[in-house]
Amino acid sequence: MKHISMAALFAVLPAFVGVSIATRVPALAQAPAKMVEPLHFHHIHLNSVDPNAAAAYYPKPFALSATATTFNGFEAVKTGNVYVLFTKVATTPQNELTGPQTSIWHFGWNTPNSRQYNEKFRAMGLTIAQMWDAADGKLVDMSSDVMPGLPTQEQILEMRAKGTQPTREGGFGYLRGPDGAMIENAQAGTTERFNHVHMYHEHPVCAMQWYVEHLGAKMPQGRGGRGAPAADPSADCHTKAYAPPTWPSFAKTGFVRDPAGGVNFDDISISIRPWPGGGLVSTRGKIYDHWALSTADLTATVTRLKAEGVKFLEEIHPWGNSRAAMIEGPDRIAIELVEVK
Repeated sequence: MKHISMAALFAVLPAFVGVSIATRVPALAQAPAKMVEPLHFHHIHLNSVDPNAAAAYYPKPFALSATATTFNGFEAVKTGNVYVLFTKVATTPQNELTGPQTSIWHFGWNTPNSRQYNEKFRAMGLTIAQMWDAADGKLVDMSSDVMPGLPTQEQILEMRAKGTQPTREGGFGYLRGPDGAMIENAQAGTTERFNHVHMYHEHPVCAMQWYVEHLGAKMPQGRGGRGAPAADPSADCHTKAYAPPTWPSFAKTGFVRDPAGGVNFDDISISIRPWPGGGLVSTRGKIYDHWALSTADLTATVTRLKAEGVKFLEEIHPWGNSRAAMIEGPDRIAIELVEVK
């Protein structure tokens, strides 16, 4: 399939408008859990022309939860129990603005007051990745600057006619960080914390089932989750229809948000939005090269995954003072497996 950029996809999104997947996907029911050894979210790995400067950036917006450090030979940010790692590259890596889209969209933090954080970001001179508030609208910093409820253009026009106003409370927004990385600032809870990697998958339900089956991920019950995988393995998890575009959006044509989904590794969410039309390219060598899970016994994990037919990009090899391997998941997502005894 021909590779297309994020901008090109948004330009044709209206062609994918249809009814919500909620009425088309087979009902999701609780399935017996397969025994998979504990795997924990370990890091997200970025390529950078200046890893030292990249690592120094994240404690600026997220001073309460991010610390620049080194880990296993890499410049790094430690945030909670996980890391953001950086590998030096000679030229600025491709992101969604400069090359074909990969399955990793962005990563981000929960913050207790996202609008106050955004004001702080502006005062610090950090770059905000703005979004359109409507097809005929303007660029804004936060989702709460848009009509409530992630509306379609038709709904926006109806709310305007009724005099509805944006809430301008809470919501989500984005920073444009080093090397073009996109970093979310989303209000939730009372504690600043790194909490998610946001993915694109052509068939979100299929991807969720893959993460559960092979990596032991858990299905959350709430934002980003859609229950448990289908109990019937013959049920078709492939997306039959995509919902209409909604706003806010990085493209004036809107953003297809459903069918959505997600899984958890401990308290880190692998959140999913749909990518109509396929054509996502490998994450390797791009801005977000891969994310990683830790296992206490890498040999046993690799043996199990090979028996399950999972594709390997890299066999077991030395990784600093430990060992690692690399697999490929849905839509060419590279996932590293690192051994942590």
